[in-house]
Amino acid sequence: MGTYQSAALDALGDPTRRAIFERLGRGPCAVGELAQELPVSRPAVSQHLKVLKQAGLVRDEAVGTRRVYRLDPSGIDALRAYFTHFWSTALSAFRDEVNRHAQQDHTQEQS
Repeated sequence: MGTYQSAALDALGDPTRRAIFERLGRGPCAVGELAQELPVSRPAVSQHLKVLKQAGLVRDEAVGTRRVYRLDPSGIDALRAYFTHFWSTALSAFRDEVNRHAQQDHTQEQS
């Protein structure tokens, strides 16, 4: 696993960050709006957003005097690619194990 994937998974390991990430999946949002929806303070939301941003999962932009946060598609694509590779490898290993057992059963039947 690369450094990026590790940072992204670590960031999403926190329930509050995961809630923020899921909320941003429904659309862009400012820090104040996020804080209203969560049982944490505005400064805490800002810190969580900083971690998500460093992990490449969210990005922000200035809109007037506010910072609006949204999911970062490139970060999500990289995380999805990690899981796709993970599952492809796991499924290939499972297929190989099933084939090995089938071959052993076939060999034992012929004995």
